[in-house]
Amino acid sequence: MNIFSDFEDYILASYDELIAAGSITAPEAKDTSKVVVELPREESHGDLACNAAMVLSKQAGMKPRDLAELFAEALRKRGDVAEVEIAGPGFINIRLTEGRWAKDVQAILNAGRDYGRNNTGSGASINIEFVSANPTGPLHAAHARGAIFGDALANLMEWSGYSVCREYYINDAGAQVDVLARSAYLRYREALGEADIKIPDGLYPGLYLKEVGSALKEQYGDDLLEKSEADILPLIRTFAIDMMMKSIQSDLADLGIKMDIYSSERALVEAGKVAAAIESLEKDNLVYRGVLEPPKGQLPDDWEEREQLLFRATDFGDDIDRPLQKSDGSWTYFASDVAYHLDKLSRGSARLIDIWGADHGGYVKRMQAAVAALSGEKNALDVRLCQLVNLMDQGKPVKMSKRAGTFVTLSDVLDSVGKDILRFIMLTRRNDQSMDFDYAKVTEQSRENPVFYVQYAHARAKSVLRQAPKMSEENADLSLLSDEAELALIKIMASYPRVVEAAADAHEPHRIAFYLNDLAAAFHSLWNKGRDHPELKFIIEGHEAVTLARLNMVEATALVIRSGLAMLGVSAAEDM
Repeated sequence: MNIFSDFEDYILASYDELIAAGSITAPEAKDTSKVVVELPREESHGDLACNAAMVLSKQAGMKPRDLAELFAEALRKRGDVAEVEIAGPGFINIRLTEGRWAKDVQAILNAGRDYGRNNTGSGASINIEFVSANPTGPLHAAHARGAIFGDALANLMEWSGYSVCREYYINDAGAQVDVLARSAYLRYREALGEADIKIPDGLYPGLYLKEVGSALKEQYGDDLLEKSEADILPLIRTFAIDMMMKSIQSDLADLGIKMDIYSSERALVEAGKVAAAIESLEKDNLVYRGVLEPPKGQLPDDWEEREQLLFRATDFGDDIDRPLQKSDGSWTYFASDVAYHLDKLSRGSARLIDIWGADHGGYVKRMQAAVAALSGEKNALDVRLCQLVNLMDQGKPVKMSKRAGTFVTLSDVLDSVGKDILRFIMLTRRNDQSMDFDYAKVTEQSRENPVFYVQYAHARAKSVLRQAPKMSEENADLSLLSDEAELALIKIMASYPRVVEAAADAHEPHRIAFYLNDLAAAFHSLWNKGRDHPELKFIIEGHEAVTLARLNMVEATALVIRSGLAMLGVSAAEDM
């Protein structure tokens, strides 16, 4: 329970009492889901603001201000309410009694590491699939954003009471893995000493495949040279994919990410699950044979008018119906994805979240349509797109990697800035906004660097606690925390559970990073105020009661910062 939900519950209980007393009328299926108690936008409006009268007036059949007066009358009966005002068309502004906010410091300390946890999810199963890069090379820097976003979102949902499965989908059944195998074979021949090996257009030129070629040589010697491509391609394909996946798993581990499940597209296809998924759609009359209209504008060179097996995607909000089979009878990539999502649903996940790169935006509607058809739920799949990251160093673009040859690898970035900086900075923008990542700026120690600013706040708090004298075991008199800067800090800390709930509901972990920046700013502000006004220092010799109260506040601040950083997968610095 936090102060916001406490007041919400009180107001809703008052609403029920007003209905029971006949003071107002309301439908049996009354909707109170939009009632919110929050910090007011302006401090002059009080300590808390509530929109209950605004959102409930229509169903109560009253003018908002009249309903607000009834709520205000009930609120004035609370012992911790000093004043209630009705503002504008019916907003309720609440002023609390002196010392009420300080009680939240004790609530934070009592909750300890569980402060901010909630049970919104009630144990519901949720599957979050992220990264899922093709196993044709090492993870590149752009993959970092989706990986970090997905892992932070998984942490956030777990914090909110969901049972989360982190999943990686290995696209190992398409033409790209045959290209990988042919590319690796050339590196194998090179490892055996064949000179003047040239990588043709269409194959992968990355130097990382030299490692695969050398490993093939060590495993098979020159035995593969005498065999046909048909014999060796499956073997090399499996060998290369295994090596690439080990590299990917190693990079993810360095980033602090451990997947629960790695699902194979090839295993899905070979187990006949694609055909089974299509049969499932056919039973519900959601598949038919037909001819699609030609694309608008200039026709692509490979377009032909022909009858195809189509999924009725338009029945579920898509723009057109979608092909499930190619002209040669093989399944489309979309058909495999339909089977994969059915597989995830069949494992008990009530909700699915997919995190994709921005270049997959055109694929969203068809997959949401497919999952809606398979699950019977309109919003069973939430797709989050991660926009591009522009890598820079002192304002200049960084584009090349020695190991990859054509792109900057994730390991390159980790070697340059470390896990904590990379994870935090990637969450300082909404996932659907592009961002610039400048090596020079993200490593500087300044107010402009958000990860340094937040970690420094934690280190400062810990420094204060290390310097603190031994104090009495008696409970602190937290009512002594009365300065406006102290109250501003406490109010932000008290809002942490509400921020967590809202971030989880919106699937937006960046809100935690924003919150931590605000909390750090309030703490640094209080610290600086103590330098200008010695009576506001955290430790004041000869004033044990005030010092003890402020040390409790500092300890609570460190606890909340550590909690938020842990949710983002970032360590909390003890000293800097």
